[in-house]
Amino acid sequence: MTNHVSRAASHVQEERLLALFLELTKINGPSTKEGPVAEYLKKALPALGFTLEFDEAHTQFGGEVGNLIAWREGTDSSIPPLFFSTHMDTVLPTEQLKPVIKDGVIYSDGTTILGADDRAALAAYLEAVRAIVESGVPHGPIEFILTVNEQPGLIGAAHLDYSKPRSKTGYIFDSSGDVGQIILKGPYSSRIWMEVEGNAAHIALNAEEGNSAFLIAAKGLLGMKLGVVDDGTLANMGIIQGGTLTSIIPGSVTVAGEVRSFSQDKLERQLKHMEEAMREAAEESGGSVQVRIEKKYSGFDIPPEHILVQTAEAAAGLINVRPYLTETLGGADTNVLNENGLTCITLGLGFQNIHSFREYISIENLVNTGRLTAALIEQWYTNHQKA
Repeated sequence: MTNHVSRAASHVQEERLLALFLELTKINGPSTKEGPVAEYLKKALPALGFTLEFDEAHTQFGGEVGNLIAWREGTDSSIPPLFFSTHMDTVLPTEQLKPVIKDGVIYSDGTTILGADDRAALAAYLEAVRAIVESGVPHGPIEFILTVNEQPGLIGAAHLDYSKPRSKTGYIFDSSGDVGQIILKGPYSSRIWMEVEGNAAHIALNAEEGNSAFLIAAKGLLGMKLGVVDDGTLANMGIIQGGTLTSIIPGSVTVAGEVRSFSQDKLERQLKHMEEAMREAAEESGGSVQVRIEKKYSGFDIPPEHILVQTAEAAAGLINVRPYLTETLGGADTNVLNENGLTCITLGLGFQNIHSFREYISIENLVNTGRLTAALIEQWYTNHQKA
């Protein structure tokens, strides 16, 4: 661990960051309803020296507001710009949020989510820029790419106007690992939808004509390898919808799931296996099945020697945090941004039990997210000065 300390990170103020985080979590902005968050940022970002613009992504899915791209000039325009991205939405509302702080950990009172996913990153970014300004450290241009409608499946990022961002490389704090986690590899993912057809009939009047789509689907599901397929591939069936009355043998049922894999070839093989298992069950039982594959996102794989990785490792040392490299089968906007020509990696910020009322984040991880963001900006400048 280095003995050097980041000048910028030392200006991150714990009380100020905590107050900002709690303020942001109380702004209700679930997916497609991020208008109040955008209104807050329209004031907060210019006060920090950013110019900002919105795209029209929301018109593709009926949202209130599009993705926000904010730009701040650096003290040295010769340095390549660096972006930080996160999403403005929360998975559920945070109306009437009552934060509880106990033993250095921030919770809700258990009646709402906390919204640390990902208001913690947003608060940390804003505090980090304040720290950069107050410290007076030289730096290159800074860009924020703040997406909407991320929680249902990275939808805002998929519809981002990629002509607007000016930077090409950056970071996304959006993982449950403690600060210091550096995720180099993310998965490919696709959904699979199966419409299974049998023959509906009344159990008392014409049962002999019935052919239960439920039983056909069950046979198909039992023929599939699900769960952990191999070290880098997961498969799940998560939706079953069908039936009309308890007295009616069901004639149709929809089953749906998804596959995630670090390998696109393995992803496609697993999807084919699942389709074939259901088709075989349908054929054997005198039914039929229609299958639809829906791509969610592509994978990414950033080499350890990339300057983003080297900068993150060095910046972690500047705040006396141990960096560690890892990979994840979880999806993030990182997947979509990389697929669309930007290069970025996911970093841990330590939120836990996200998407539940038991969500929490430690004050230590929150503050370290702010400190690491500031140190990244500082170290990015240093690395490019050396270059």
